[in-house]
Amino acid sequence: MQIRYLVALSLLPQLVQAEESPTTASQCVIEPPVPRIESQPGLSAVERQKIRIVSDKSNAEMGKQAVFSGDVVFSQGDRHIAADEAILDQATEQFDANGNLIFQDTVFTVTADSLQAQMRSNRATLTGAQYWLHGQQVHGDAEKLQITMNNNLILTNTNFTTCPPEDVSWLLEAEKIKINSDEEWGEIWNAKLRVADIPVFYIPYMTVPVSDKRKTGFLFPSFSTSTTNGFEINAPYYWNIAPEYDLTFTPSFMSERGLFTKTEFRYLAGEAQSGRLNFEYLGNDSMLSGSPNRYLYNWQHQGAIDKNWRVLANFTEVSDNNYFNDLKSDVNRATDNQLSRIGEVSYFERNWDFSTRVQDIKVLGEEEKPYQVMPQLNFNYRAASFWQNLDFGFNSELTNFAHQDSDINTATRLHMAPSITLPIHGPSGSLTSQLKLMQTNYWQQNNNPVQELDETVSRTIPQVRINGQINFERFTDYFDKNYRQTLEPQFQYLYVGYEDQRGIGIYDTALLQDDYFGLFRDRRFSGLDRISDTNQFTLGVTTRLFDDHNQEATKFSIGQIFYLEDSKVGFEDNLFEQNQSTSVLAAELDTRLTQDWYVGAAIQYDTDTSDNKKTEMTLDYRPEVNKLLQFSYRYVPDLLNSNTNDLANISQAGMRTAWPISDSLYLVGNWYYDLNEKRSIETYTGFQYESCCYAIRLSYHYRIKTNYDDNIGSAIVDNREQFESGVYLNLVIKGLGGSGPLGVSDMLNDGLFNYRKPLYLRN
Repeated sequence: MQIRYLVALSLLPQLVQAEESPTTASQCVIEPPVPRIESQPGLSAVERQKIRIVSDKSNAEMGKQAVFSGDVVFSQGDRHIAADEAILDQATEQFDANGNLIFQDTVFTVTADSLQAQMRSNRATLTGAQYWLHGQQVHGDAEKLQITMNNNLILTNTNFTTCPPEDVSWLLEAEKIKINSDEEWGEIWNAKLRVADIPVFYIPYMTVPVSDKRKTGFLFPSFSTSTTNGFEINAPYYWNIAPEYDLTFTPSFMSERGLFTKTEFRYLAGEAQSGRLNFEYLGNDSMLSGSPNRYLYNWQHQGAIDKNWRVLANFTEVSDNNYFNDLKSDVNRATDNQLSRIGEVSYFERNWDFSTRVQDIKVLGEEEKPYQVMPQLNFNYRAASFWQNLDFGFNSELTNFAHQDSDINTATRLHMAPSITLPIHGPSGSLTSQLKLMQTNYWQQNNNPVQELDETVSRTIPQVRINGQINFERFTDYFDKNYRQTLEPQFQYLYVGYEDQRGIGIYDTALLQDDYFGLFRDRRFSGLDRISDTNQFTLGVTTRLFDDHNQEATKFSIGQIFYLEDSKVGFEDNLFEQNQSTSVLAAELDTRLTQDWYVGAAIQYDTDTSDNKKTEMTLDYRPEVNKLLQFSYRYVPDLLNSNTNDLANISQAGMRTAWPISDSLYLVGNWYYDLNEKRSIETYTGFQYESCCYAIRLSYHYRIKTNYDDNIGSAIVDNREQFESGVYLNLVIKGLGGSGPLGVSDMLNDGLFNYRKPLYLRN
């Protein structure tokens, strides 16, 4: 069981922009009790210096004092002062006002007991002030409010809140707040946070931004407690190194594990490139035997050198397989089990492109390591209508497959595939005919005596592909509603020549799934190590219903491949269990049953063996944008367990909901059940209350835990827990919440099974 508290602090919504929806933001704006005076754009510098005074009565003597009384209005540029009485000392250029005093400019409105202003130096002091920021929730009181000659703002014995005046749930009191208008930073001294009029937090000094400018300093700390980590405190420090560089260092002390530090360095490289470096380190983890050191480092970079060149890099390394399961990383989630290491440089022209790429993938929890691509060169050329409406294409690849183990076979592969295509397109349909010649050469090194491979291979395979589609359309009605219905039959003939490929190793190739769109592919394998011979014909049909607003109400597709000859490649080296006369019958449905109910389904059915190969189904109830109730089911047989190498069937049912109980209270929950094991595999329930000045979320999470074999030590207990559960409490005080208000979308995505629209529940 885990209980976590999070309180993130900053100063004002103006200071740290909160990500509120337009509806919430507009409802929570607290306007001053007097009408706002609009600014006057287009005034010249001379006009902005002019002073205008209007009053019911006035008594003035040239060069001395001028006394104004009765609805006095003083204006200078965008600044306006209204009062019962005002005195203008012409000799000292001092302006005093009192009685129902209102001060306004384009930024805020202030009511005060009195005002003293030096017009020559542009300084002003208001006592007994109440202020409101225009277009914001922020308002508060100040014993004294000073406007300096540099237009800086100094508030003494002040407070502020974003809560409505009738319900002040929290209040920040400070001895002094100074806001520098030039540097756009604020300083706060001796701040005290009150929640329900109870002091809960004290900060002797802090600086905060009043715009999007960055400044070096400590960010607000966070606290948590759990049975896994114990009591935890995080105190991030931000270093604004330069306009194009910054660094955030976050030390986290966990009473059960030790000191965990996270460092993130971000940079800009020119106008179109950016990247970041992450380093995380936990020394002497007390929760593991031997107290090993645990670490992560990551580098990400992407961007454009100019209009033609593109660069991409991503490298991640961790100390052990369970790093993401045990520690909260800023790089990957606990459900991620692959570390991708990629480096790529690409060059693009209108008719051709070239790229070079290196890639290494580390799979956590698996002893078998995949091949490394060191490197891969790609060159592609295309020429549309190069002769008699024929398109010419040329794709090529040169790849060197390396391996970290010296006893694994390695290879270099050169693949070239010129093609000629005749596309015919029209409103009634399309017909595309293509001839392709695939030439592949391998140079292989036999490092494994058990698996003898040919040292050199030259493979030449022709391919013929004809793909056509016809579009029919009619107007009809179903259930007393008018629709425009389409009928789109599609066919494909594919011929691929045969060549014995058992002398070629498997480097980057796997069997592809046969969903509906996969039936019209020109290959059965990913990668190029196996090109399956085939002589096949594919038939499929799609029908759609469009309503009066031309919105798609229903889409249904069904299709199947008919093999005219048995395939030798794949069957010879046991990649196929057996040859079949047909592929699976693949069907997909996405329909709106009523205005609010939606069904999504997909099935892959083996007509030869009468077996269900895969089934997915969702039933959604979505009456409004922020209301959801989804029921789902998925079945996948013979799925390989990478840890045990055993085949297992997945049969799971689930339910997910996001529903507003009231305008301020929201419920999000999900539940997934394993029908084979007869047990829950994930349960999540969260309640979120959000008002104009704070948001609070209470959630419960129970889920199956991914545990890999430890490669740096074992847990103190004999076995890691198979399931983990937690109760979480998150609190954001708006105006003091650096991360903004809590959102409902992240609750939908917080778990092993994220919310997916129908037909997107893929493995």
